[in-house]
Amino acid sequence: MKRTSKRAVDYAFIIASFLLILCFIPLGYLLTPRGVPRGYKVMHGGTILASAYNSLPGQTDSSPWITASGTRCREGVIASNHFPIGTKIMIEGYKGKVFVVEDRMNRRYKKKIDIWFRDYDDAIKFGVRKVKYYVLASV
Repeated sequence: MKRTSKRAVDYAFIIASFLLILCFIPLGYLLTPRGVPRGYKVMHGGTILASAYNSLPGQTDSSPWITASGTRCREGVIASNHFPIGTKIMIEGYKGKVFVVEDRMNRRYKKKIDIWFRDYDDAIKFGVRKVKYYVLASV
């Protein structure tokens, strides 16, 4: 009869315990991003090209502080032609902040979002980059 060392038995127990715990964790929990605000659940997500804008006349139409949905520009507003007006979006890197699509972009932009910034220098610093996003729904 072959003897197994105490250490091998300990490792086997740890691995078996870990696998047993994984069986009881829902897969959705493992795939859900951290920082989802209370009262929301993630519907789907992906990667999208994001740029920044603010309410300067050269970056908007004739009503620079009014969004396409009729609200005033403020922190948390997104312009997008890709998502319906009112879509709630979480962007990775902005822990717990919920952005809302309330504005539209020029018709030529399809799969892109534009994040509103109050300060021009902050918008320039943000630039254009790919971001991970998650579409949220209220629970």
